[in-house]
Amino acid sequence: MKKENLNRKSDVLYEISQAFRNDMRVPAHIYTTDEMLSMALSDRSLHQLVNISTLPGVLGKVVVMPDVHEGYGFPIGAVAAIDYYDGVISPGGIGYDINCGVRLIKTNLNVKDIFNHSDILSHKDNLAKIVFDAVPSGVGQGGYVKLDTDDLKKALNYGGKWAVSEGFGIDEDMDFTESSGCMESADASAVSGKAMSRGKGQLGTLGAGNHFVEIDRVSHILDEATAESYGLFEGQVVIQIHTGSRGLGHQIATDFVRQMQAAAKSFGFGLPDRELACAPFKSPIGQDYFAAMSAAANYAWANRQLITHQVRMALRDYFGIRYEDMPILYDVAHNIAKIEEHIIDGESRKVIVHRKGATRAFPPGHADLPKQYQATGQPVLIPGSMGTASYVMAGRAGSMELSFGSSCHGAGRVMSRSKARKTIDGNKLMDNLSDKGISIHAGSLRGLSEEAPEAYKDVESVVDIVGRAGIAAKVARLKPIAVVKG
Repeated sequence: MKKENLNRKSDVLYEISQAFRNDMRVPAHIYTTDEMLSMALSDRSLHQLVNISTLPGVLGKVVVMPDVHEGYGFPIGAVAAIDYYDGVISPGGIGYDINCGVRLIKTNLNVKDIFNHSDILSHKDNLAKIVFDAVPSGVGQGGYVKLDTDDLKKALNYGGKWAVSEGFGIDEDMDFTESSGCMESADASAVSGKAMSRGKGQLGTLGAGNHFVEIDRVSHILDEATAESYGLFEGQVVIQIHTGSRGLGHQIATDFVRQMQAAAKSFGFGLPDRELACAPFKSPIGQDYFAAMSAAANYAWANRQLITHQVRMALRDYFGIRYEDMPILYDVAHNIAKIEEHIIDGESRKVIVHRKGATRAFPPGHADLPKQYQATGQPVLIPGSMGTASYVMAGRAGSMELSFGSSCHGAGRVMSRSKARKTIDGNKLMDNLSDKGISIHAGSLRGLSEEAPEAYKDVESVVDIVGRAGIAAKVARLKPIAVVKG
């Protein structure tokens, strides 16, 4: 893809028109700036975006966020709305880590009250260690909760609601979780035995890669009124949890990509990339995938709920605060497909919105938001790279027209994991983060190098674009105190 193939629509929006390729059904929109465009052009991500525009039933436009980078089938950061009745569903448009997402837990602690003594670094190190000990992490790591087959099926069918019913949380937790922590379209019987086996021992675990538990402080309030309604204040200690459906979700994606690739000829699709494997949404395989994907999404919500419980228990014991004084601000998915209604070309359409590395950003007044956020809009959680700032934003009305109610989900990679391992020294990274007052507890230095700040785009630039576009508005800036990585 070359810059001359793009039409600049505004200072934060570029378009690839349907004239670029004769198989495009809709235009492609890229939210970026002239300064950041070179990053989007440096890999195959915009070619992948154009490929999405050829899918049967795709409507309106296809969109990528400023954190875009190359993925499997769809680029990371992509959003597409596909007709519910005559369109397709594609596992590549959701990703292998189904319902990878972020949860933010609030506390009533002020950083000035707990980190104001001489052994501050030791205190932070202790905090990182107790969270690391509380939350199993790493590739293949098993959890403290061992499920039999019946319990696993309940977790798949009922998600976070099952976890709360088992004593791992409070009822209010589900009020502040996307979809109330449960997609009712889930059906555990659509999940393969191999996927079930991979998921049985991993509930309540973090995994590896870019997953983390991060203790943050609210460093700046950027919208006083919205922050107050969200229960955020400057100096507040908050916790971010970033993980998904672990090996179970990966296996479900693997299973259905293979099935859809094998059935491609029978569907009669002329796809430009086999990674776009898809099936008609209303077909048996399409419905089976949606049921299994929904089950994996529920598993991820149950997973984050168990981790929330483990973190709350650890912080309760460490700080002496009550379990109930650590409420959830919100929990958002960023690898998922949802059935939604959107106005497209002036008409209300029922669609399957594919969000891959994109976070829902519903505006004030949206019926799917809890009553506490009806006036402000949905909290949008944008974690930075390890050692940099993260943001709480609020969904704005423009998001519905601009991006099917979607925002960016993070900073976005600019360096492959393999390149990061080769070029970034894990020990030096640990020292650099320590010099910044950030304590790190990680399962491996190799994994730490992969997630270094240098491997990611500048989160400040990414959220600035989203704000300038009118998709979401900045509410609060967070800075890390202690980080736990797999």
